[in-house]
Amino acid sequence: MDHLPSWLLTQTAAHAHRLVGDGFAAVGARGYHLRLLRSLATEGAASQADLGRRTGIHLSDLVGALNELETGGFVARSPDPADRRRNVITITDDGLTRAVQLAERAAQVQEELLAPLAADEREELSRLLWRLLEHHRRVGSVTPDPEAAGKMSEVAGSIPGVRSTGRGTR
Repeated sequence: MDHLPSWLLTQTAAHAHRLVGDGFAAVGARGYHLRLLRSLATEGAASQADLGRRTGIHLSDLVGALNELETGGFVARSPDPADRRRNVITITDDGLTRAVQLAERAAQVQEELLAPLAADEREELSRLLWRLLEHHRRVGSVTPDPEAAGKMSEVAGSIPGVRSTGRGTR
């Protein structure tokens, strides 16, 4: 089995998932935190529903992550002036600082994961993984998953020597 690309991808993905989870946990965060803060910093304030759509985070996970960020003082919730039944989420100054810290942490994790690869190999790996993912989406064997695409784009954008394709970002 260890010669099959599917097995190699699965084993590497499991290792990457552990590294990312542990890397964020070490600073009291989760990957959702970076995605939410980055979205708010780059795309501006949003309702919870809109924020969930643009980050690809399911509502049940979104509420918990926003509660954590709000408790930390990284985001603020306020009633939407146009519809007081909705909340608008904004990033705070501390949230902007936290987003930078978490992006740096993500880059460190990517560096650890891809340490044995040279910059051109990292770029080639990202290119090939995107090609596989897009092929399987096109033929319908992979349901488009904005969450996974967003993660892959974050990963690619955080790896020194790898340019993000911009695909999958929200």
